[in-house]
Amino acid sequence: MKNICVYCGANPGNAPIFGEVAVSVGKLLATEGIGLVYGGGAVGLMNTVAGAVLEAGGRVIGVIPQALMDLEVGRTDLTQLHVTSDMHTRKAKMAELSDGFIALPGGFGTLDELFEMITWGQLGFHKKPIALLNLNGFYDPLLSMVDHMRENGFIRAQHRGLFVHATTPEETLAAMRAWEPIDAVKWLPSTLKDKGK
Repeated sequence: MKNICVYCGANPGNAPIFGEVAVSVGKLLATEGIGLVYGGGAVGLMNTVAGAVLEAGGRVIGVIPQALMDLEVGRTDLTQLHVTSDMHTRKAKMAELSDGFIALPGGFGTLDELFEMITWGQLGFHKKPIALLNLNGFYDPLLSMVDHMRENGFIRAQHRGLFVHATTPEETLAAMRAWEPIDAVKWLPSTLKDKGK
């Protein structure tokens, strides 16, 4: 993996551990020679992880819509900065530049980006590893909800393998490296597959 996209909060969270893990992720990526792709922000955990990568001598690629740059919430000291016309273009560009995706703790935006990548994987649009860094059980309720949807017939059991989760940065990166793509499209309903022919 040359570049990994990190999704995380534009807020810092209410406990020091959130910032600490963002710093650890940034240092780990730099140490491993993996570039960071992120939302280009100068606020919250986004800013923390980007700063940690830069301080450790790593590469940081930011992707931010013009509207947020106009609000002066974007970093300008990055290795590369892509300014896009809108949020849809931003997310597509981040996906294009990345070989894998990690979700740190975050809010609505983090979940939006995370589930878009999981959905794209489910539809066979990419075969890149996706991971939740489940710090102190932060994502336990989400994992329970995914299981609840599977138990009620809205997620196929095989699609649970579209992403991995771990509790530390090192374990998360190791899980991503060990992940093997599944033939997600094989498990789509036959009506959808037929329409795609």
